[in-house]
Amino acid sequence: MISALAITYNEEENIESFIKSLSFADEIIIVDSGSTDKTLELARQYEVKIVNRSFDNFSAQKNFALQQAKHDWIVFFDLDEVISKELAEEIKQKTLFASNTKAYKVKRNFHFMGKRIKYSGFQNDSVVRLFKKEACSYNTNLVHETLDVNGTTETLKCRSDHFTYKSFDLYNQKLTQYSKLQAKMLYQKNLRPSLYHFLVRPWFRFFHQYVIKLGILDGKEGFILAYLSAFSVFKRYLYLWTMYRKIE
Repeated sequence: MISALAITYNEEENIESFIKSLSFADEIIIVDSGSTDKTLELARQYEVKIVNRSFDNFSAQKNFALQQAKHDWIVFFDLDEVISKELAEEIKQKTLFASNTKAYKVKRNFHFMGKRIKYSGFQNDSVVRLFKKEACSYNTNLVHETLDVNGTTETLKCRSDHFTYKSFDLYNQKLTQYSKLQAKMLYQKNLRPSLYHFLVRPWFRFFHQYVIKLGILDGKEGFILAYLSAFSVFKRYLYLWTMYRKIE
């Protein structure tokens, strides 16, 4: 049996289609961190369990959601990912037969500002989206959390479409949130920023994503993605610098 989990905050645009795509699951649990739009109103129209929890970081939020699940198999997608009927059917088939595999990755087609991004470091994008609860937990990273799997991991054949951000502003807002969380992690490690962090690290991030990872082949969208990524690195160390300034 399958428990489908999700963490939400102001997802009124995606919540209904997302819940419908999870109709193959035996239970659907939503952990919401204080949505102020119609996310919860729309979600309550369906047979889902809603739990409210203040957001501290992604790892803690997802591990809390895991604790709410009743069943052995967990499906944990983001709301901006599309679960096709073919992918849902493959997920069901994997959970029906005995296997030593503890987790399955799903390859994702990355979309940004209405365009499919084929390079920019996203050409090999895959994440664990189906796993056994007993063998997995999220690490303690405040951002870019990953699932620690005690056992074998395989990759499903079907892909999901990842419509991560539809505009420059939305993507920039998300990266700003990541920058603040990463700054907090570095502060806990007692790292003090220098000119190297402000000048070299952002430049290298842009060069790596735009040139080495072939973002240049994604046109203007590839340039925008590389620019925003580099700027988020700069902001990470700017936030870190301000944290030290507050205590001096």
